[in-house]
Amino acid sequence: MARKVLRLVQIELLSLVSLVLWIARRRHGVPAGATAVPYAREQAPILLVFLFVMIVETVGIDLLLRAIDVPDWLRVVVLIGDVYGILYCLALGAACVTRPHVVTPGELRVRFGVYFDLRVPRELISSVRLSRSYNESRMVSVADGRLGVAVSSQTNVLVQLAEPITVIRPLGGRAEATTIRFFADDPDSVLRSLKQATPAR
Repeated sequence: MARKVLRLVQIELLSLVSLVLWIARRRHGVPAGATAVPYAREQAPILLVFLFVMIVETVGIDLLLRAIDVPDWLRVVVLIGDVYGILYCLALGAACVTRPHVVTPGELRVRFGVYFDLRVPRELISSVRLSRSYNESRMVSVADGRLGVAVSSQTNVLVQLAEPITVIRPLGGRAEATTIRFFADDPDSVLRSLKQATPAR
C-alpha cells in the first residue's frame, strides 16, 4: 500500500513538471537523433471538453455557494479543489504531449504521460506492423502476454517480441509481455523508424 501511495505522489509531481515542460515547449526523454512519436492528438478534444465542463462547474458552484451564504472558508476550500482539478486535467494533457513514444537506434520507448514507460531493446523486436483496435478497455493493460497502451480506447501499432519483457504497471505491479499494442498519431512513421534499423535476428 505504501508503495502505491508513493507512486501516486510521484505521478502527481511528475504531472506538474510536465506542465512546466509544456509551457516551456520542451519534451522529456527525446535525445538528439531520436524519432519522437506523438500520441496525444486523438485525446485532445476529449480533454478540452472535460476542461471546459470543469471550468463552467467551478464558476457555477462558486456562484451558488455565494448565493446561499456559505462561509468563506468553506467556499475557498471547494474552490481550491476545483482549481486543482482543472490544473490536473491540464497536466495530464501536458504529460502526454511532452512525453511521446521514442524510437532510437537502440530502443523503442512506449509511454503514456507519466503513468507508463517501457523501454524495449531493438534486438528484441521480431516484427512490427499496423493493427488497428478500437475496443481497448484500459489505458494500460496486460493480459496473456499482451500489453496494450491505448489512447481513447484505440491502438494502431503491433510489435511482436522475440522473448518476454518485464512490464511495470502504472502503480508498480509487474507482468511479462511478448506482444505490444500502442497508439501513435502517425503509425506509418513508427513502422518506418523501426524497420529502418531493427537489427536482423
